[in-house]
Amino acid sequence: MKSIKIEIKWAVLFSIMSLAWMFLEKITGLHDKYIDYQMYLTNLFAIPATIMLYLALRDKKRNYYNGQMDFKQGVTSGIVLSLFIAFLTPFVQWVVSFVITPNFFNNAINRSIQLGYYGTFDEAKAQFNFANYVRQGTFGALALGVITSAILMVFLQTKPKKNKQSETSF
Repeated sequence: MKSIKIEIKWAVLFSIMSLAWMFLEKITGLHDKYIDYQMYLTNLFAIPATIMLYLALRDKKRNYYNGQMDFKQGVTSGIVLSLFIAFLTPFVQWVVSFVITPNFFNNAINRSIQLGYYGTFDEAKAQFNFANYVRQGTFGALALGVITSAILMVFLQTKPKKNKQSETSF
């Protein structure tokens, strides 16, 4: 349990940040008045998400691996963290969908029909519903978390020190 304590902590912090982001979207009108822009501006969430993953991996490196973490250890930590975030995603989506913005799906359905993205209510509802958002969020958290962790570990890994004896001179 001690080996995954840091990942659990950061998955909870990530989930809290996700809820705060959704609340910010709500109060700025991106879930109703400015819903046309939500699908674009929500992608900015990648910035704080990447920062959180960086901080989590740095925490793991400093406080579990004593400053010496190789690429494989970091990616493994990123996978575990992504699994915990994915596990918490249905709860986070429930809070967003039923507490923060209970009208989001109806607003998105109506506006997407008005703009001609979908021809019928049923087509739009197939896209904008709780189950679909849970599925997309869960798999997205897992896939993007693993990929982002691997990219971050290129920079965070502890590089092996060159051994002067291993250098060959001709």
